[in-house]
Amino acid sequence: MLYLTIKQLHIAFAATSITLFAIRWLVALFKDPWLKHPFFRTLPHLIDTLLLGCAVWLCVILHQYPFVHSWLTAKVVALILYILLGYMAIKGGKTFKQKFLAGVLSLGIAAYIVGAAIYHSPWSWLA
Repeated sequence: MLYLTIKQLHIAFAATSITLFAIRWLVALFKDPWLKHPFFRTLPHLIDTLLLGCAVWLCVILHQYPFVHSWLTAKVVALILYILLGYMAIKGGKTFKQKFLAGVLSLGIAAYIVGAAIYHSPWSWLA
């Protein structure tokens, strides 16, 4: 019962996090001042913290850990790439083209992470 609750929370936080990233990316592409709104500055960090907390809790419940299980290792590596590219897409890119490409790649990596989670395989959707 606890496992299913934490898993559903993790899924909900992941979906919310990816959606908020996509919105923030689109806002950043068009240099809209909304990006400085407190909603966009605090909520994503809160959601991502809860997402990570649920992920750690699931690892403990399932006794599956990154660097022991390949699919979790792949998710962690992909998550680091997602964060770096996400930063470029929202703040670090100097041109529209850089931000656009970084955002598309970030969303592609997010899709990979979802596939790795569903199939418990580093091959993600190809498993």
